[in-house]
Amino acid sequence: MARIVKPHGLRGELVVERWSDLDERLAPGSALVSDLGTLVVEESRPHQGRVLVRLEGVVDREGAERLRGLVLRAEPAEQEGALWVADLVGVEVVDTEGHHLGTVQAVEANPASDLLVLEGGGLVPLRFVVDHQPGRRVTVDIPEGLLE
Repeated sequence: MARIVKPHGLRGELVVERWSDLDERLAPGSALVSDLGTLVVEESRPHQGRVLVRLEGVVDREGAERLRGLVLRAEPAEQEGALWVADLVGVEVVDTEGHHLGTVQAVEANPASDLLVLEGGGLVPLRFVVDHQPGRRVTVDIPEGLLE
């Protein structure tokens, strides 16, 4: 979800690199889980492509320094229609007629459209996914010849 990069200033603020596109993950009052336990966001604001965050109980630079590199996690978000990498890796991929095309080995970031990497090296842009059953199957509507 996010990683604490470094302290910012002298009063316990932290520079956080956010991996989630959900702004509410770092909203005041949000509870985040870390290897050090639950941390609660007091304040947050955008700063140079990252987020400055103040956590409850972190009041000085020394306290902030102890959190450097800490990974912050949040409860899974429910977003209708969202595709999560954990729900895609290992699932069967079929076309709209039910033909088996392969199994997802990974999801690769790509500027135009993230790609399903199939066993054997086939690549299917996520924009061709028409249905998905998390952890079980993905149905794609791909142009003829894409995987040949």
